[in-house]
Order: sequence, then C-alpha cells, then structure tokens
Amino acid sequence: MSAPTVSGFFDYEYDDSYPEDLYDFEGVLPTIQGFESFDDAAMAQYREWGVVAIEGAFPPSMCEATLAALQDLVARDDLPKGVQLQFEHRAKDVIASVPAEERLDYVRKFMLFMHLDSRLEAMARFEPMMAVMRRILGDEPDMFQDMALLKPPRMGREKPWHQDNAYFNVAPGTPVVGFWLALDEATPENGCMFFQPGRHKDGPIPHFNRRDWQICDTDVKGRGVLAAPLKPGGCLVFDGMVPHGTPSNRSGMRRRALQCHYKPKSVPMATAEDRLAQFGSEGTDATC
Repeated sequence: MSAPTVSGFFDYEYDDSYPEDLYDFEGVLPTIQGFESFDDAAMAQYREWGVVAIEGAFPPSMCEATLAALQDLVARDDLPKGVQLQFEHRAKDVIASVPAEERLDYVRKFMLFMHLDSRLEAMARFEPMMAVMRRILGDEPDMFQDMALLKPPRMGREKPWHQDNAYFNVAPGTPVVGFWLALDEATPENGCMFFQPGRHKDGPIPHFNRRDWQICDTDVKGRGVLAAPLKPGGCLVFDGMVPHGTPSNRSGMRRRALQCHYKPKSVPMATAEDRLAQFGSEGTDATC
C-alpha cells in the first residue's frame, strides 16, 4: 500500500522492545518560567548540564496556530519535493481510509516543512527564543533542521538514546542548539524527553545501528537520567551533544512536539565523513 501523499512514506517495521529500566529516572529536570528568565544562572546550567527546561515559553495562541499549520500541511496531497512525511509503521494498513484532517494522529515524523507556512516560520523565529539562541551561540542563529516529532496514542515508537550531532554533518566543536516545543502535555508515560545532564562534556559517544542510529543501551542505564515533562507551550533548549531519548507512547494521550536545530550562521556545514569519524560508522559493531 502506498502512502497517501507524494512525499509520504512509512517507518520500517521494527522491534519495539527495549530494557524495562532503560528510561528509569532519578528525578525531574527543573524549569524556569519564560524566555525572559534565561539569565546568568540559566546560562550556567546550560553550560554545565547541556539542557534548560522553560515552561510558559510560547503563548497558547502560537501553539494552537502551530498545531493547525501542521494539520493543514499533513492533510495536503501535494507536498513539494524535499519535504519528508513519515507515518508510523503500524498505520500502514489503515492510513488510506483515514480522513485527511485526521492524518496527523498517524504521523511519526515530519521534516523540512517550516518554509511552507508563515505560522510555523513565526514560531521558529520567535524573537524571545532567538535572543536566547544568540546568547548561547555567540552569533546569529542559522536554523538548519526543522521537524515535528509526533507520538500517536498507543502507537508512537521509541526514539532510542542518542546525541543529535551524530545525525548532523557539522565539524567537530561546532555548537549546535536544539529547541523542542511541547504542543501537548509531555509526560514520562506518553514519551517526554529524558536526558543525561552533563554528559555532553564527554564528547562524541559511539553510535550503532540497533533499533535506530543510537547509543548502546548498556552505555546509558544507571547514569544519572532526568525526565523532562512539560506543559503545552513549554520548551527545552539543549546542546547537540547531550544524550537524550524518548520511550514509546503506550498511553492514550497524544504527544506532539516541534523541534528545530540552530548553529552559528558563520559556521558552514561539514561532511558525512567528518560526522562518522566522530561518532562511529555503519560497519562498527559492539555488544549493546
């Protein structure tokens, strides 16, 4: 069965089992209130932990507009070339009969679409957030990746532990800042983010092809994990080197989020060879 849009495709069939204790956590990431609270103390936490959680970062009206824009785009049958729309594998046998306005509840990942809707561009360039990005990067932020990460109820798959820079062709030492906006309440039960604060300072960690391009499970368990639950409109600002992951959504709640990545505008992209030299290669093997 083909996907319902020109650009759409289905996630591969995968084993959704992982160690039961892989997302056990020692505590909850503390939060600050609003981008205006990103002060010297928050900056110090970012440098030390690699992540800051901000509640009330975006107004409800902007979150509602963002969800409406995503729904409108996913309902289209004429998405332009280059836009990547990936449906959950478990939706393969039903998606053809799903009304267009309900497709969003079957999407796993949506990428490279921000330029298609002014409501999304406004969110990605929200000035209070951009001011924080400038402070962290020391340069004008260059958004080089945008994506929606959607965990449909009882269907959303795990994203195993990883460092985001393991996916990006950036030169060693390039600062990358991730921004993750909760569009629904994100909880440990429906797949909120989990972090290993401070481990970004350890540098690149080898990644291997297991359930995904990931850090070995055995290199994560029992190493200072914090959960990062958020209310809608809350966001995470995090270093591209800090390990994080999200468990499967086995609850009846949606967990929709928007994520963008920024680098200094003055720093060019690098090559895949540069990336794999840091994080491992497809042929590298290990007992995970």
